[in-house]
Amino acid sequence: MKRYNISWILALLITGLSSCNDYLDINTNPNNATSADALLVLPQAIVGSASVANQFNSYGGHFGGYIANAGGFSGFGNLFNYQLVPGDYNGLWANSYDNLNDYQYVINQTAGNDEQAYANAAAKIMTAMNYQRLVDAFGDVPYTEALKNNANLTPKYDDAATIYQDLVTKLDSAILIIDGAQFPKSLNSSSDPLFGGDMMRWKKFANTIKLRILIRVSGVAALSSFVTTKFAAMDKTLGFLTDDAVVNPGYVRDKPNPVWNSWGYSSTGAVANTSRIPTEFAFGFYKGQKLTDNWRGSVIYKNFATNTPVNQLGNEVDAPTIITNYSTWYTGNFSSASSIGNALGVLKGPSQGQVLMLLAESEFLQAEAKLKGFLTGDFTTNFDAGIAASFKYLYKDVTNVVAAGKDVAADVTAYKTENAASYLVNIKLATTPAQRLEAIITQKYIAVNMINSEEGYNEFRRTGYPVTAANGDAYHNIASLLSTSTRPDKLPSRILYPSSEQSYNAANYKVINQFTDLIFWDPN
Repeated sequence: MKRYNISWILALLITGLSSCNDYLDINTNPNNATSADALLVLPQAIVGSASVANQFNSYGGHFGGYIANAGGFSGFGNLFNYQLVPGDYNGLWANSYDNLNDYQYVINQTAGNDEQAYANAAAKIMTAMNYQRLVDAFGDVPYTEALKNNANLTPKYDDAATIYQDLVTKLDSAILIIDGAQFPKSLNSSSDPLFGGDMMRWKKFANTIKLRILIRVSGVAALSSFVTTKFAAMDKTLGFLTDDAVVNPGYVRDKPNPVWNSWGYSSTGAVANTSRIPTEFAFGFYKGQKLTDNWRGSVIYKNFATNTPVNQLGNEVDAPTIITNYSTWYTGNFSSASSIGNALGVLKGPSQGQVLMLLAESEFLQAEAKLKGFLTGDFTTNFDAGIAASFKYLYKDVTNVVAAGKDVAADVTAYKTENAASYLVNIKLATTPAQRLEAIITQKYIAVNMINSEEGYNEFRRTGYPVTAANGDAYHNIASLLSTSTRPDKLPSRILYPSSEQSYNAANYKVINQFTDLIFWDPN
C-alpha cells in the first residue's frame, strides 16, 4: 500500500476538501522506521484520524445536505451536478490508508506483547472505525491484502459486507485483549490523546462502533442472522459511550483543530473558506421552516436571529455571500487577525478537540436498537438523552466544559415545548414504527450537523430520513438545484474510486456509477 502514501501528496493538491494541515501526523511511513516506538506512533495515528475525520465531515456536508455555495464563486462543477470523476475524492482514500498503515505498524509491533496490550487494542479499535468509514464511502475496498507495503502493491478489493462482519470480530478481539492483559503498560494523555488511557472508555467506544456497524446492516436480509447473533452476544453490562469521543493533543492557534482550520480561520486570521455557507435544508431544522430550535441554532449559525446567509447547493442566482470576516458556522467575535474570540457551537476555537463520535450518536443508535428489539429498554429514554447530549456538546466551550449560564435541561424542555406538536421532537407522539425511526434519524441528522456530517449522509442513504422532496423548495429538498442524479432523492449514492487506484492498482480498480451502484447496506 506504499503507493497510497505517495499519492497522498498529489491527492491533497487535487481535492479541495482535504485538511490543510495534518497536525502531529507522521512525516514518514512508520513502517520504514523499524525502530519507532509503538507508543510514539499511536498518538500520532490517533491525531491523524482526527484530521481524516474532518475530511469525511466535509465530504458528508456537501453530499448530505449541510453545505451550499456562497455567492460570487464559480468552479463548483461536479458538486453542483454530482457528475463525479475518479480524482475528486482521492484524499479520503489516500489519507485513510496512510492512517491505517500507522495503526497496522502499532499492531505489528505490539502483537502478543502483554505489556503493550492496551496500545494493540486501541490500534485495532481505531482500525475498525477507519475501515467502516471507508466502506461507507467506497463500498468494496482493499482489506485482507491491504497494509502490507511492498509485499503487495496491488491488493484485491474485498466484499464490503464481509469486511463489516470482520470489523465486529476485530472489535470483540480488542475488548478481550484489554480484559485479558496481565501486566499492561498504561496509556496516558501523551500516548492516548483520545481517552487519556481510560481503557473502560476505549471498551465502550469499541462497543459503540460495533453498535453502529450492526445497526447499519440491520436491514440487510442476508446479514439478519449475523446481526441477531452479534446482538445476543454483545456485552450489555459494558454499555456504550457516556461522553463525546474527542481527540485533543493540545491544539493551539498555530497548530489548530482540523475543523477550525478548514471552516474557521487560518493561523494568520483569514477566514478559512469563503465559498461555502449552510444549506436552507439544514437551516430549516432550526429557523422554523421544519422545526424551531433557537437554542442550538443561535450557537451554530452566525446572525441566526437576524440574517444568516443560507442557500441551496447549485443556486447561483442571488446566492448570498458570507458575512465579512466570518465563517457562517462561527458565532464568536472577530476583531482582528490577532483577536478572534472563542465561541460555542460547531466552531468553538482553534484549541477545541476534534470529535470522532458524539455521545448524541451513541444515544440515537441505542434508541434505534431498542426500537427494533435488538436491545431491551425504552427507546424514548435514549431518544431524549440524544437530544440533550447534542445540546450539551454545542454548549461546551473550547475546554470541553459546558459554558457558564447554559442550562441544557431547561433548554431541552423549552425546545420540546416549542415543538409540542411534532413527533420529530416529542417521539411519544409518533404512532408507527416508521415515524419513530424517522424521529430518531432526523434528530441524529441535526446532531451531527458540521461535526460528523458523513453520518447524516450515511443514515439518509440507509433510511431515507430526514424526509426530502425532490421538487420541493430549498428548505425541503436536500439535493443540489442542478442535480443530474437519477435517484428519486436526486443525490449520489456514493463517490467513485480514486484515480490513484486507476494508475497503481488497475487490475483491481472498479468502474462504477455514482447514482446506480449502491453501498451494500443502502436499500434504495
